[in-house]
Amino acid sequence: MNYECLICQVKALPKRMDKFEIAEEKRNVLVSQMVKNIANIDLNNSYSPEITRNLLAGLKLHSAIDDPYKQEKQQSNKELLARYDEFKQRVENSADRFDTALRLAIAGNIIDFGPTHKFDVEETIDRVLTSDFAVDDSAELKDEIEKATTILYLGDNCGEIVLDKLFLETINHPNVIFAVRDKPILNDATIKEAMEVGIPEVAKLISNGDDAPSTLLHRVSKEFLDIYKSADLIIAKGMGNFEGLMYETDPRLFNLLMIKCQVIGDMLGANKGEFVVKRYAPK
Repeated sequence: MNYECLICQVKALPKRMDKFEIAEEKRNVLVSQMVKNIANIDLNNSYSPEITRNLLAGLKLHSAIDDPYKQEKQQSNKELLARYDEFKQRVENSADRFDTALRLAIAGNIIDFGPTHKFDVEETIDRVLTSDFAVDDSAELKDEIEKATTILYLGDNCGEIVLDKLFLETINHPNVIFAVRDKPILNDATIKEAMEVGIPEVAKLISNGDDAPSTLLHRVSKEFLDIYKSADLIIAKGMGNFEGLMYETDPRLFNLLMIKCQVIGDMLGANKGEFVVKRYAPK
């Protein structure tokens, strides 16, 4: 982690209190407590998604709202599903169906309601279809997909999962397991939203047993961890999953994401706004 991650957490507090509709008279005390907690975090032994999870859990204790991003999740899924046939046609008409479906899945990663993040889906789709990847291990990914008996796909945000579905439909692998968060957190997908967009049509759908906006191997359920350990190939979507797995040196693991933060960009050798297909370690 980087000190900028902590600054970002502090900046996000007012917006997050608004989403949880925290009473005004509670806010001064809550912010004071949370800023103290943030100040005491050991940057060398912490994961940003876990900090987010803990801060949001603290806010939830003072709120009657269980799923503050419910409306945004429903809307982003609805909007992307309405265009599914259009996106599918674009894939079908392309010279390289795998490459186009992969690019659309990565473009979906722009749909994020995290701190200070603004997004334009249409502009991102246009760019991803015409840009080089800043890190491009896509040929290796395609090769590993063809060889894998079991693929574990780590989902990320609502809306984005619609384009994940299209990618999985395109590769047409017979044994894909799609993992989502166990409970609502930010606009990340849970079983409920993944079922609504039809993920079970292309993959076996499971929960990772945790409610952090990431895949944190020290927090997930034993059932998920057993599946994780046994998979031939693991495809992780988005920056949250990258932040939870970035210290792994596992050649089975690939990450597909758009860089939304230069701290992460610097780690991957990319700039904010660029697209990445990254293998975590050579085989």
